[in-house]
Amino acid sequence: MKLGIKIDVDTYKGTQAGVPNFARLLKKHCAPATFLFSLGPDNTGKSLSRIFQKGFVKKCLRSNVAGNYGLKTLMYGSILPAPVISKKCPDIMRSVRDSGFECGVHSWDHYKWQNRLFKMRDTEVEAEFMKACAEFEKIMGFAPKTCGAPGWQISSAAIEAEDKAEMLYASDCRGKYPFFPKIGGRVFKTLQIPTTLPTLDELLGRIPMEKVSDVYLKEMEKAEFSVMTVHAELEGMKYMEWFDNFLTKVSELKIELFSLEALARNILEKGNVPSNEISMEPFEGRSGLLAVQKC
Repeated sequence: MKLGIKIDVDTYKGTQAGVPNFARLLKKHCAPATFLFSLGPDNTGKSLSRIFQKGFVKKCLRSNVAGNYGLKTLMYGSILPAPVISKKCPDIMRSVRDSGFECGVHSWDHYKWQNRLFKMRDTEVEAEFMKACAEFEKIMGFAPKTCGAPGWQISSAAIEAEDKAEMLYASDCRGKYPFFPKIGGRVFKTLQIPTTLPTLDELLGRIPMEKVSDVYLKEMEKAEFSVMTVHAELEGMKYMEWFDNFLTKVSELKIELFSLEALARNILEKGNVPSNEISMEPFEGRSGLLAVQKC
């Protein structure tokens, strides 16, 4: 079994506290991982506007969103001003780079992308994406070569922006294996490496915590390699002890931890990459629709 780890950083608090925690923990286990940063304003508080979206309240209660994110974060962009993450935490982001971890773009405004992507004009989508890339390059000193869409929300305009930015690969959807994405009959050139495993917040409240690791390990047995998305706000904070123990089990079972960048380069070098349609579909444990690879 093989496992790749992608870390989504959604919020100011996650960047400030969860990212350094993750860096220390991953170093302890000699584990590679890809950090995807949100760079613009933390408008998490605006997400409460989704209260009428089917399944949203149930998901929040089941996964204890208020307890995990904290009251202050849930007020950013509504009652409290939205802090611009890249202005508050550039040294933290650079420290991850300097520690040898792969870094990429998650979003400029996480809330806006996750909740308004399909209401934006194509030019606005491209501008939003390029703004994040430009800020990333300003902080890191190099252009990003990987990205991952917030909430697995992706459109043809967004993937076209990734192509224009010459990304090595993206991780925008849920699926089973790497592929070139196709939407509306058009095949795009940016390789997709989908998340293959459920996320922790999709399992919380449905699976007892003492059995969550077994769920992951059982899923991993089904595939040649697996991709796990973790969050700075969850496994990097309240559930850090659980993730520490999970990585210990991974080591004991001699599961190989691989770099997503290395996987992407190897796949592209070999060629013969399949193309698959991406469609927006309901997804167990989530509210709304997610981008899913059609195999």
